[in-house]
Amino acid sequence: MFFPRGGSAHVIRSLATRLPAEGWDVTIVSGSRRDCGGHGDARRFYRDLDVREVDFTQALAAADPMDPPGGAPPMHPSFEDRRDAPDRVFASLDDRALRRQVDAWARALADAGAAEADVLHLHHLTPLNEAARRVAPDVPVVGHLHGTELLMLERVAEHNPQHWAHAHAWSDRMRRWAQSCSRLVLLSDTQVERARDLLGVDPARCTVVGNGYDPELFHDADGEADRAAIWRRTLVDEPRGWRPGGDEGSVAYEADEIAALSEQPVLLYVGRFTEVKRVGLLIEAHAQAGLEAPLVLVGGHPGEWEGDHPLEVIERTAARNVFLAGWHDHEELPELLHAADALVLPSVREQFGQVLVEAMACGLPCVAVDRYGPAHIVRDGETGWLVEPDDADGLAEALREVAGDGAERRRRGDLARHDARDRFSWSALSAELAAVLEAARTHELVAG
Repeated sequence: MFFPRGGSAHVIRSLATRLPAEGWDVTIVSGSRRDCGGHGDARRFYRDLDVREVDFTQALAAADPMDPPGGAPPMHPSFEDRRDAPDRVFASLDDRALRRQVDAWARALADAGAAEADVLHLHHLTPLNEAARRVAPDVPVVGHLHGTELLMLERVAEHNPQHWAHAHAWSDRMRRWAQSCSRLVLLSDTQVERARDLLGVDPARCTVVGNGYDPELFHDADGEADRAAIWRRTLVDEPRGWRPGGDEGSVAYEADEIAALSEQPVLLYVGRFTEVKRVGLLIEAHAQAGLEAPLVLVGGHPGEWEGDHPLEVIERTAARNVFLAGWHDHEELPELLHAADALVLPSVREQFGQVLVEAMACGLPCVAVDRYGPAHIVRDGETGWLVEPDDADGLAEALREVAGDGAERRRRGDLARHDARDRFSWSALSAELAAVLEAARTHELVAG
């Protein structure tokens, strides 16, 4: 349902590329936008694949993106609640908004031939599920949960915000959608337990299939990376960093400001600027650690952030050597990883953490939080450092260790490279998913 911007889109693209080798023809139906310089454009992101887009461009230009004029598809909602965002949180939307979503996606699924498919592979729990029931009631559905829906449901159960007026209605329908799936794919055994408790699903219908990485894209650098040239181009010559209310490139640097990037170990963050990622905490910990080693923040979908913008945190803490590189396409990420020494992901509720796997495949050790997906991916003391959630002191100490001990950094990076290769190959994961799809098609039960 969502336009390509997060980890689930990369999962879809990787699986759609490899499933034909397992005997499956794949058509992708995806949300899309054409108003952001190519970012979020499904035709571009899923190029060379059979993709049918649901274009949100008109909705984003409307006074109410959830109710655009002229019958245009409404903007997708979100499992996150970000102030003034065009994609309002699901839990705040009424039944009329749901009907608009279902109508738009039913048209898209019908146009894509959903009723003639062998299996519908639906990512997340969204009005797509309701649209599929309308258009293709006899086609089995494999639901693929990436975790953000579970976070919203947990927030509803623990402390439902007052302005989430329709939260319980959405919780009920998401449970119904999950229970109607022939099979459910989740990222970890922990997610299976959470899905059982939140959605009332039978664990016997759940299969754990993690995320992986593309070995053709993420691997050892071919020779020594020219760090000075890479960072000069990224931050000085072709800047993409952005400030609140500003366009890409509104944050840029002079050549003399980035000298540390070719002289010191480089710490890299890659991801969105959502509250759960704790980018502000990372900047504070970096400042607290008093490091000369620079921190580069790659990502932040243009114009989208929660809480304080990273630039505001940098200014408030007077943090030194922290740079905003802006949003970069997936294909550009390996070069940036090769120009860094460690990846840092302080997210406190990361459902998987695919960028960790990709960084490890490039030989980088990782600093992450000892919860959820990262705790499954990173082996503390072996392939990286794990810290407690929201522990600025612990994070600062880990950053000091990473920056200060090159031999240990390299040892853990070497182990990380081998670990990624052994545990997170997309070819093996695609075969696992193909078995789930076949079981749904033939109504067989597969072991989780």
